[in-house]
Amino acid sequence: MTTARLRAEAISAGYDHTTILDALSLDVLDGSFTVIVGPNACGKSTLLRALTRLLPATGGHVLLDGRAISTYRPKEIARELGLLPQTSVAPDGITVADLVARGRYPHQGVLRRWSPEDEAATAAAIAATEITDLSARRVDALSGGQRQRVWVAMALAQQASILLLDEPTTFLDIAHQIDLMELFTDLHRTGTTIVAVLHDLNQASRYATHLVAMKDGRIVAQGEPGAVVTADLVDEVFGLSCVVYPDPVTGTPTVAPIGRAKERAASIGRTQSTSAAADGTARVPGATES
Repeated sequence: MTTARLRAEAISAGYDHTTILDALSLDVLDGSFTVIVGPNACGKSTLLRALTRLLPATGGHVLLDGRAISTYRPKEIARELGLLPQTSVAPDGITVADLVARGRYPHQGVLRRWSPEDEAATAAAIAATEITDLSARRVDALSGGQRQRVWVAMALAQQASILLLDEPTTFLDIAHQIDLMELFTDLHRTGTTIVAVLHDLNQASRYATHLVAMKDGRIVAQGEPGAVVTADLVDEVFGLSCVVYPDPVTGTPTVAPIGRAKERAASIGRTQSTSAAADGTARVPGATES
């Protein structure tokens, strides 16, 4: 039976006296690649922040290894939970290498300073995110996509056993998005539990082992992507009419929005018929040219 080291038990949380999550429960299955999807402002990021104690729950409990997360010291949490937030701000003038190295802070102590293990973890994170050529550059001089990869590298250098990612592919082009998702898959395969918030349903379906669909601060459905991602679910959660078919590469669900495609096709058909009639090219069925 799959266990859950990280659990939310009937938690409530929000901002400025506004409740976003109300008695929400979730088990983050050990060894899973859990992806949370849902429309904007449905509570995805709020849930991630509550799971890491960045946003204290106003009700219920978040448990890590059976113990209330509120009882952990910050470094204790950071050694087990790594978080890549939606927005991050680097200190002025800091270089890429120095920022990534800060991911090792949870492993430092009064008697333990920078070590060969820290050096190796930092170098591996930089190599994995393909930012070696940026190491000496200042973070504030980088593009948005480059900065995002630097923050991912810092999270990887932390070497936490549970990694939480809030929209990790933001600012990245499609090639770097896929590279990053493949990197997270490799981490998952080697034992890291991944929890990610994604907007791209097709990427979520392709990479998740466990999919959580949210709407209005509650969980609407969860399970394997093949069981969760249906046309009815997409319509219920996103208000989007679509066709769901198997990905030709992976066999996982792929969502093709219908939108106004039928209306456009009908409009084009009417326009072509009108044009044909106007120039005398309209044909009577069965007629032949002389």
